[in-house]
Amino acid sequence: MKRTFLLITVLLLLSISRIIAQSGNDTLVYLLTCGAGTETYSIYGHSALRVVIPASRLDKVYNWGVFDFDTPNFAWKFAKGRLDYKVAEESMQGFLQVYFSEKRYVQCQKLNISPAETAKLIAMLRENLRPENIKYRYDFFYDDCSTRIRDLIEKAVGDKLLYPPDEGGKSPTFRMMVGKYQDNVPWLNLGIDLLMGITSDREASFRDRMFLPIDMQMELSETVVNRDGKMVPLLQNPDLILDFDPPSMKQTLLTLPAFVFTAILILVLIFTAMVKKNHLIKWFDIFIYTIFSVLAGLMIFFNFFTDHQQMRMNLNILWLNPVIIISLVLIIFNKNGTIWFRLLFYILAAFLAIHILLPQSFNIAILPLVLILLIRSSVRADFEWNPLSLKQA
Repeated sequence: MKRTFLLITVLLLLSISRIIAQSGNDTLVYLLTCGAGTETYSIYGHSALRVVIPASRLDKVYNWGVFDFDTPNFAWKFAKGRLDYKVAEESMQGFLQVYFSEKRYVQCQKLNISPAETAKLIAMLRENLRPENIKYRYDFFYDDCSTRIRDLIEKAVGDKLLYPPDEGGKSPTFRMMVGKYQDNVPWLNLGIDLLMGITSDREASFRDRMFLPIDMQMELSETVVNRDGKMVPLLQNPDLILDFDPPSMKQTLLTLPAFVFTAILILVLIFTAMVKKNHLIKWFDIFIYTIFSVLAGLMIFFNFFTDHQQMRMNLNILWLNPVIIISLVLIIFNKNGTIWFRLLFYILAAFLAIHILLPQSFNIAILPLVLILLIRSSVRADFEWNPLSLKQA
C-alpha cells in the first residue's frame, strides 16, 4: 500500500512539473492590438492577450472587453457607472472572425518575458477566469480592457519592468487623449466633452495613457525589461494579422456642431427681433427651454448621482443649471418670474466672461448655445436697456 501511494505521489509531482514547464518554457504570450471600428464603443480600438502552446496546439485569446447588451437595466447601469464587464476566453480563430467581419486591423506582438514570468502570467489568467473573478466594474480611464492587460504584465514582470520617464509638463490630458479618437465624429466628441468633468482635464502620465489600446501598444513598445543590466524591449516588432485601413468618416463644414449651432443662433436672433406675438413667443421659448432643461437635468444627474468619476465635478453645470428648469416652469404657467430670468442671464454672462479661466476645457460648439440662452433670458428679464424685451414689445 505504501509503495502504491509513493508511486502515485511521484507520478502526480511529475505531472505537475510537466504542466508548470509547459505553461512557462513552451508557452508564448502576445499582445493583440485591434484597430478602431465604426461603433461608438469601438472607435478607441481594442486590446487582448493571446496565449499559444505549440505542443498542445492551443491558441487562445483573453479578452476583457466583453459586455452583455441584454443585461437587465443595461442603459441605467451604464449611466450610473455600475455596468460590469467580464473577461472571456476564446479561440484565436473566433476572435479574428469578429474583426474580419468588422474590417478592423489586428496586430500581434510577442512579449519578451521569461518562462517564470510567463508561468506567473498564466496563473493570473486562470485566476481571472474563476467564476468569482470573471466580472469587474468597468472604468474608462483606470480599469478597462487595456489597463487589465497592463496590470497583469506589471505583476508578472515586477520591478524589472521599466517605463520611460514622463516628460515634465508635456503630458496630454485624459480629455485630449480621448478627443484625438473622436475627431472624425464631432457630434460624439461634443457629447462626450459635455459629459466629462474636471478630472478629465488632469494630465495623463505615461502609465495612465495605456487606458487606450492603441496608445498602450505604443507605450509598451517603448517599455524595457531589465535582464541583469541589459535592457530588453518588452514587445517584439508587430506582425500584421489582419490588414484593413482605419475607417474614414468625412465631415463637411455644414454638419459640424459649431456651424449648425451658429446657424440656429442666427435664426433665434431673427425670430427675437421680428416676432412680437406673445403666444408664438411662449411656444418658441417652451421649445427652447425644454431642450436646455433636459440637458440641465443630465448635468445634475451626472454631477451628483452617478459613479462615473470622469463625469462628476462637471463645470458645464454652470451654464446648464437648474435655473433653466425653473424658467421653463414659469413660462409654461405664464408666470412673470423676472428675477429668475435675470439670474439666469447674469450666470450665463459670467460663464462667457470667465470660462477660459476655469480648470476645465469646453467644446467651442457650446458657445452659440450659451448665447441662445443668454438672448432668450434677456428677453424675459425685462431689462430697460434691451429693446427686444417683452416689456418693450
